[in-house]
Amino acid sequence: MGESANESGMRQVRPRVLIVDDEPAICKALKVALERAGYEAIAAQSGDSALTVLSLEPVDVLLLDLRIPDTRGDVVFELAAATHPHLRDHTLFMTGDLSDRAHKLIQSCHCPMLRKPFELREMIDAVDALVPKRGREAEDRSA
Repeated sequence: MGESANESGMRQVRPRVLIVDDEPAICKALKVALERAGYEAIAAQSGDSALTVLSLEPVDVLLLDLRIPDTRGDVVFELAAATHPHLRDHTLFMTGDLSDRAHKLIQSCHCPMLRKPFELREMIDAVDALVPKRGREAEDRSA
């Protein structure tokens, strides 16, 4: 996981999010928003490159577009979860595809989904909910 220095100079681990979307502008916007929210973000613009990242580096959360040209999002999800079982519960799907097939996939894996277009705050909140420690800290701040 990525590290950053806090005010006291101690190193703290930042949760790592892998963004998978074939649109460069979306990847860039999501990466910047996640980094500003305290995450380490890695962007992959194809399913194949996402699978390569997953074979080389650990990630805490997968932010996955269902419609990517080379390797469909559902295939990336299944392959990712096979090698990184925690991603089965730590994946956030993004899609503009509201087909029955997409809906059934999302329901079957019990992962949250954001419908494109969405607000960056919605995405950050959804990722926060998938990272248990960050989610608890957010609850403590709002209480």
